[in-house]
Amino acid sequence: MTTEPSRCSWSSGAAMTEYHDREWGVPLHDDRKLFEFLILEGAQAGLSWSTILNKRKAYRAAFDRFDPRKVARYDEARIQLLLANPGIVRNRLKIRGAVRNAGAFLAVRKEFGSFDRYVWQFVGGSPKCNRWQSPKEVPARTAESDAMSKDLARRGFTFVGSTICYAFMQATGMVNDHLVTCFRYRELGG
Repeated sequence: MTTEPSRCSWSSGAAMTEYHDREWGVPLHDDRKLFEFLILEGAQAGLSWSTILNKRKAYRAAFDRFDPRKVARYDEARIQLLLANPGIVRNRLKIRGAVRNAGAFLAVRKEFGSFDRYVWQFVGGSPKCNRWQSPKEVPARTAESDAMSKDLARRGFTFVGSTICYAFMQATGMVNDHLVTCFRYRELGG
């Protein structure tokens, strides 16, 4: 008889459990994947992560597998196609924001050599490991996400409020916010 490992309480359902067990909180240093999470976290604003996770495959197809060079060149005709795509969140501001963010992303990458180098500076280059006992302890934002949000906005990004930035930091492993009782906490350096 095998017992299920202890997980963070939000990871219910097959897709969320797989995401929790394989991706969430894993330090990520690939620019294209970082761009993907930046766009998906912005799309999630006001919605549940499970909604976005269920649309992720469609997002990858609609946004050229999150190639920022291609997304930055989307014109009005392409934006209209995206607005008609039932597989993604058809919000005009979010779609236009993704195109705008692609251009800002490329500018940051040019300035810093990689988006990875830029974004990881907000946690000093290595994951911040928290020790949360309860979901109630996990913050929606931190001083680091406030700083990231402010700097991204200054650079022309949209849909990068502090709460979105903190969700991005959690997803990409910049912070380990698995509860200490979760089996992934120790696996990810807790």
